[in-house]
Amino acid sequence: MSQDDRITGRFDVPPEHSDRRLDQAVAALMPEHSRSRLQGWIKSGELTVNGERRKPRDRVIMGDTIEVSAEPEARVSWEPEAIDLDVIYEDEHLIVINKPAGLVVHPAAGHRDGTLVNALLHHAPDVENLPRAGVVHRLDKETSGIMVVARSLVAHTALVDQLQNRTMGREYDAIINGTLTGGGMVDEPIGRHPTQRKRMAVVPDGKPALTHYRIAERFPAHTHVTCRLESGRTHQIRVHMAHIRHPLLGDPVYGGRLKLPPGTTPELTEALRQFRRQALHARRLTLHHPTLGEDMTWEAPWPDDMVRLVETLRLAATEQASGA
Repeated sequence: MSQDDRITGRFDVPPEHSDRRLDQAVAALMPEHSRSRLQGWIKSGELTVNGERRKPRDRVIMGDTIEVSAEPEARVSWEPEAIDLDVIYEDEHLIVINKPAGLVVHPAAGHRDGTLVNALLHHAPDVENLPRAGVVHRLDKETSGIMVVARSLVAHTALVDQLQNRTMGREYDAIINGTLTGGGMVDEPIGRHPTQRKRMAVVPDGKPALTHYRIAERFPAHTHVTCRLESGRTHQIRVHMAHIRHPLLGDPVYGGRLKLPPGTTPELTEALRQFRRQALHARRLTLHHPTLGEDMTWEAPWPDDMVRLVETLRLAATEQASGA
């Protein structure tokens, strides 16, 4: 990487930031960068005070000279691919996408291509220069629905802050096994399963996780619920619903074997057997636009497989009621 590729800057500490911690002062002076990125530069010596390395907690005073000469975060090395994207909204800072089930978000072992990131690099090559190609939150491979991707460094920092501060609104639709008597919330920490490392679980030493849910529609042996997240843990809704013994219909990891309820019609039996992914869709997203200064909301319609599933559940419920 050449010197011209580095992120550079030089400024003096103004009076209003005198006697503040270094990490707090630079966060205020360089708001386009995330706090974690700035702290990394301080610790690596890429951000100095009066030519000297300091610790994040060290105090700065008026007139101190802060200099930055840092390498951008490692640029992605994945290849762009001409994969169709369902773009709901796009401007110079954001791309809002309706992700189909079956599409992996990020390249990883076993999925080096054919991912959302590969598609993004083709659709908007400028995301190559952003951390994780602008992806600030994920959806599981078999979860469909709405996602936002940053297209600028300003947007990336703002979106990460909104996720961390829990001000980004994310609402999901899920079809769960069993019937509920009312809505509620699950406030249980989530971490790696103690023995099955590819699974997540409610564990005492996990990270805080809070899911609100309410009933949208009841069926004889299933319930359509809407879920709102106040955190973004891996597999959060899937783990929390399984924890209260109402796992998502079709969930291959947390749902267990398919159990057909008594009186299931042949059509519903076939629909349940054929639905082989977790019945989860990210329907609604609300965020504060990083440059327009206004709240924006988007919705993604249900995919065809969930539409057919719910139609079959309704028809079976009607037939069961009429035959009672």
